[in-house]
Amino acid sequence: MQDVGALALLPVVIILVVAVLTRRTLFAMLCGTLVGAVLLGGWGFFDSWIGYFGASMADETLQWLMLVVVLFGILITLFERSGAVREFAAWAERFVNSRRKSTVLSFLLAIVLFVDDYLNVLTVGTSMKAVTDRYKVPRTELGTIMKLTAAPIAVIVPFSTWALFFAGLLEAQGVTSNGSGFGAYLESIPYIFFGWIALAIAALVAFGVFPKLGVLKKDIARAESTGDVFPVGTTAEERAAEGGLPLDAEVGEFAVSGDGAERAVEAAPAAAPATGATAVATRAPELAKPRPWNFLVPIAVMIAVTILTEVDVLKGTVAALLVAIVMYTVQRRLKVKAVFEAAFDGVGSMLFVIVLTALAFMVQHMNIDLKLADFVIASTEPVMIGALLPAMVFLVCGVYAYATGSFWDLAAVITPIVIPLALAMDVNPIIAGAAVFSGAALGSTTCLYGDGIILASRSIGIKPLNLMSAILPYAGIAAALSLIGYLVVGFLGL
Repeated sequence: MQDVGALALLPVVIILVVAVLTRRTLFAMLCGTLVGAVLLGGWGFFDSWIGYFGASMADETLQWLMLVVVLFGILITLFERSGAVREFAAWAERFVNSRRKSTVLSFLLAIVLFVDDYLNVLTVGTSMKAVTDRYKVPRTELGTIMKLTAAPIAVIVPFSTWALFFAGLLEAQGVTSNGSGFGAYLESIPYIFFGWIALAIAALVAFGVFPKLGVLKKDIARAESTGDVFPVGTTAEERAAEGGLPLDAEVGEFAVSGDGAERAVEAAPAAAPATGATAVATRAPELAKPRPWNFLVPIAVMIAVTILTEVDVLKGTVAALLVAIVMYTVQRRLKVKAVFEAAFDGVGSMLFVIVLTALAFMVQHMNIDLKLADFVIASTEPVMIGALLPAMVFLVCGVYAYATGSFWDLAAVITPIVIPLALAMDVNPIIAGAAVFSGAALGSTTCLYGDGIILASRSIGIKPLNLMSAILPYAGIAAALSLIGYLVVGFLGL
């Protein structure tokens, strides 16, 4: 490890600046890791970079995450090739007949899937984008609703992966209620302000009563006027991969069985203006008897197995994949050869996510060796006094999580520092812990190269930078209100 002081911030700053200037997240991450390698390895930066790449690939969490991503990529491709998603969209539109209902349903589904944020964003994005597209809801709006719900609901509901992990951290520090860390976590829930406020904002956005802000305001206006639900700058290939239709095309019928389950497109009327080959929103087919079970059954199996296996999303995804393969081959929607082709294509569709995630883990390992956490804590400890402690803990954790992409790691590192500090200052340790958990949720909701944003952007078919840019104004409001909340409870001495 090297103590480079304020230079420890440089890789993170480079990543954010390059991403904004070039709008290329992968290139920005590569630049950040190279800068980190130079700081840590000097002239031997190449060997240092290779070493950190190897260390990140050897990380068991990354290996687990890559398996989840690859298997979910295969599952999504099977859904698409079999026509399952299109039939689900057609079925859902019998109940969802307005723009507001499509966004509210997306929000409610994200609430129901509180058990894990990965499961949440992957399922909601995959299942709802075809429905919201029909009503000209930009993908960035769907992603904003998803991400403002996924981590916040996971920290609010005590029976989730986040809650169980954080409860363990409290118990390890001797913070208990009725003899358990879980009891202490239950007491902290009312003080996890970011979770509550972000959920409220997500609900208001879904119901269409929250002001349209920033990038999302422009995306909504463009979608309503042109029908284009994809962000500006989305390539024709990216649109086509998401099933986007040309502006000069109308939806015909869909084959719903066998290998030919593809969209048939009819030419637009001659009177329609020529608009080129720009692809816009997907549209659900008009099917006399849509069969939603081909989508709902694998998803239900995934959720059930995930819960029954102590919230193991990997096992849930494997179970869903096996069920989907059996269903589609028995119904002759896909031949065995087509299943293997879908598997290969599904893996390929996730290559960007895999590489980006590997680089994100490199950044996390570099930040540890650069002692970034130590620098941040040392810089802010002088102002972490008494009544200001909860607010400062939330601020430090939120900024650090956003800058580094570390959420659970952040909580594991900083909780053992914050809890003794709170006890020494006669501050309620449960509120101090709640501030840590709020900061972690803020980072997961907003971090450009955090796994939550990466997976969410993949599930709705847009770039991480587009999703982050849309979320930031709303998450920023939630963060500001949360900060005020922690200042209030700090000065009230609760």
